[in-house]
Amino acid sequence: MADQAPAAQRRWRAACPNCGAPVEFASAASTTAVCGFCRSTLLRDGEALSQIGQSAEIFEDYSPLQLGATGRYMGRGFAVVGRVQRGSELGNWNEWHLLFDAGPETPRVAWLSEDNGQFVISLEAPLAEAPPEAPGVGLPITVAGQRWQVAAVVEAALRAAEGELPRPPKAGRVVELRNAQGEVGSLEYRVGQPPVWSIGRSVALADLALEGLRTTAEGESVAEAKFKGRAIACPSCGAPLEPKLAQSKSMVCAQCSAVADLPEGESKALGFTPQDRGLPPLIPLGRTGTLAVDGKPEAWTVVGYQERCDIPEDADDEQSFWREYLLYNRLAGFAFLVDTREGWSLVRTLTGAPAPARGGVSWQGRDYTQRWTYGAKTTHVLGEFYWPVRLDDRVQVTDFASRDGQYLLSREQQGPEVTWSGGGVLPAETVRKAFGLVGPAVPFERDASAFKSGNTLLRNIVIGLFLVVLLFALLRACSGDDCQPYKDSFGENSNEYRQCRANLRSGSSGYVGSGGGSYGGYSSGGGGHK
Repeated sequence: MADQAPAAQRRWRAACPNCGAPVEFASAASTTAVCGFCRSTLLRDGEALSQIGQSAEIFEDYSPLQLGATGRYMGRGFAVVGRVQRGSELGNWNEWHLLFDAGPETPRVAWLSEDNGQFVISLEAPLAEAPPEAPGVGLPITVAGQRWQVAAVVEAALRAAEGELPRPPKAGRVVELRNAQGEVGSLEYRVGQPPVWSIGRSVALADLALEGLRTTAEGESVAEAKFKGRAIACPSCGAPLEPKLAQSKSMVCAQCSAVADLPEGESKALGFTPQDRGLPPLIPLGRTGTLAVDGKPEAWTVVGYQERCDIPEDADDEQSFWREYLLYNRLAGFAFLVDTREGWSLVRTLTGAPAPARGGVSWQGRDYTQRWTYGAKTTHVLGEFYWPVRLDDRVQVTDFASRDGQYLLSREQQGPEVTWSGGGVLPAETVRKAFGLVGPAVPFERDASAFKSGNTLLRNIVIGLFLVVLLFALLRACSGDDCQPYKDSFGENSNEYRQCRANLRSGSSGYVGSGGGSYGGYSSGGGGHK
């Protein structure tokens, strides 16, 4: 039997009580709309509309989505009928209201939201009982019969709204939860009303069969077209900042190396932080390489770069340094390529959160053992970032590894948010080939797989070579620079070389060990709430 076409939604139209423009409701369940002409926030009561407020203008964020766009999810069609723009200390984000085709089940309120550089579709659901008061960030909580971890607690401001919405948009406290099933839950608290509860999962825009996206006459997206000519004056030196990504919230000026906060429109960036130029990254910004993320080879472009280090608890502790490359794919989102003393790893942020297990955590059927917990900070940045990056940003990191050392997890907490990321080690030769690197590149020879316990012969060779180098260094200690290897590899102005010299002056070893930052805090180091 052929499938029956879904029933059409009953549309209702009335005139805006403020300006007289037509306002249309596609769903009988929607109670609020924002007039597209005068920006009045309207409340529907039966067959009448009343004005209850005024919405600010939508700020230009170059999202490919727009009102009227359509797609499919879990076998059902949907249309984008509304949008709420929210913001907090963690950044700004969009929540797109989706209206699903009518079917045998009553359509639920659905949202397509931004989540740490990716996207999540959430469905609102009723709560049988009031949820408990949220404990601290990172602690467990039970809501709707499920066990969750508190990922963020923020005061979400209302920036603007447009289109058709299930209720009047308001500011309020939002508690974000995550679980071991890869789900994200959200409790939105409103004064005098019960909290709104929703549950979502990560989605890729490429899998939603989206149509009606914002495009130009030439067929390219509005974001692509506008960003070709977009330029913002650097607040430090006045040079043009030309971001390539719609999601970028911070960018480094190529002229003066200042870290600038990007505005939401075309105006001049307001805030900036000066920084030294430093040395160029091993993989140049803008370079594209093919890597398999989540098992699927795709082209990834380096759009951002940051150097980080751990924060020693004691002045005598050794300090570790590592580098993170922010990778971008137009349809897959963002990933991180991390270069540490132990080798390379490729990771992405998780939508859910691992479950506690003996000695560590469990995620997607694999157990991970806790390795280190340490503080970390950002020391140098280049390029663009989808979160508001800051020099000297400080986070608390806990690293985990699978038993064979091939799979990694990291938990980062910064202020009111916890971010989990996961992935695996990557051979240095894979990185070299993927990004077309040629010539000497000493750090690329640090392949983590070479130090697996099963490779005894190679391990012994490495230890023997280390002893030879150590003996040679002792013989030339009085006449040479014991930190010359760091100077040759990273440059005279690098953090590694300066730390080595400082250790020598204080009488400690010049070796910069792996310490607590062995895996290098390879998660996103921030990110937006949604």
